[in-house]
Amino acid sequence: MKSIHRIILIAVAIVMTAGLSSCNYNSLVEKQQGVDQAWAEVENQYQRRADLIPNLVATVKGYATHEEETFQKVTEARAKATSITIDPTNLNEETLAKFQEAQNELSGALKSLLAVTEAYPDLKANENFRDLQVQLEGTENRVTTARSRYTETVADYNSSIKKFPTVIYAGWFGFDAKPQFKADAGASQAPKVEF
Repeated sequence: MKSIHRIILIAVAIVMTAGLSSCNYNSLVEKQQGVDQAWAEVENQYQRRADLIPNLVATVKGYATHEEETFQKVTEARAKATSITIDPTNLNEETLAKFQEAQNELSGALKSLLAVTEAYPDLKANENFRDLQVQLEGTENRVTTARSRYTETVADYNSSIKKFPTVIYAGWFGFDAKPQFKADAGASQAPKVEF
């Protein structure tokens, strides 16, 4: 009689463990899909920014004909940034670092391009240029929002795969930690302002 009770208890324990595991597994699948979706939105917003750049460069070229080096840097940085795409299945620290580095180079080139425009008052008065500048600013805000959502989604996912009892089987099913964006070099130091 005692052996029957033990068998029943073991069977119940196995069924409960399997039930909890499948619930957690399904939850991890949903969270992983959330990370993939958030990453797709990050890439979408960066692509939107890249799509604005040729029009911005063309508009500036019409006024600032002596800035060929700046135009070349922007064009090269855009080509590099758009050549790096990351499929969610190969999203890791290394690929994210390369992606972020290329996007930072493009941001730097854009800053140089916009700094050039200060020397051309007619360009700053151009309606097309102003519209492109507003679209670019809006896109930068969207990039920031998409990155923030990605960061939150990854934090939730990463903490989920490290919690007990999920941590026991998360690795078995291929639920590995997802990478986060790193702060840009020098971001921890406040810029020096002189008047």
